[in-house]
Amino acid sequence: MRNGVRIAVLASGGGSNLQSILDHFGAAPANQAGTVVLVASNRADAGALERARSAGIMTHVIADHSDGLALLATLRASRIDLVVLAGYLRLVPVEVVRAFSGRLLNVHPAMLPAFGGHGMYGTRVHSAVIASGAKFTGVTVHFVNEAFDQGPIAAQWPVPVLPDDTPQTVAERVLRVEHAFFPTVIEAVASGAITVGADNRTVGSIPAHSPFALRDAQLFFRPT
Repeated sequence: MRNGVRIAVLASGGGSNLQSILDHFGAAPANQAGTVVLVASNRADAGALERARSAGIMTHVIADHSDGLALLATLRASRIDLVVLAGYLRLVPVEVVRAFSGRLLNVHPAMLPAFGGHGMYGTRVHSAVIASGAKFTGVTVHFVNEAFDQGPIAAQWPVPVLPDDTPQTVAERVLRVEHAFFPTVIEAVASGAITVGADNRTVGSIPAHSPFALRDAQLFFRPT
């Protein structure tokens, strides 16, 4: 993608991931590959909308989440280049998925393809991870297709599961990684460092000079 990519974020909840995205892209706008210009939600009372308003970003309430043409018209009216799902708990309509193929990202709190699919979000994911006996979970950022959590993977980062973990402690550890990792991957996609090839496979990676790539990886492995 070109510089100056216009980003829309869709969110259903309080917007902590949205805030990390806003903080990332607002830190040094002249050096970033994109700008968040629209935040939309299927819930009029979503905290994400209030965060956006506080940041001076245009907001939109999705009246009918199944009306793909209406949502697509809203995105096109704002000249959106890249759509990001940050805790958006609805299946994106096929019209939007097809129009933004290779330009629609989601974050999932596990290492897909494990622990994904319809209904697998939030505490349900972390509970399933613990019940499975897995030693690691993680964060996956993937391109969205017409099925829940089945699009090409853009990037992943592992997070350990400790012997005395609960779904809540795993959630807290994973969320810390999400807040750092997701904006970095979004920027990599916006800049063209990560793309989807003609064979529907991901091409590229997070640049070695990115802030996340330069961090001490063990920071995210320490229990709290």
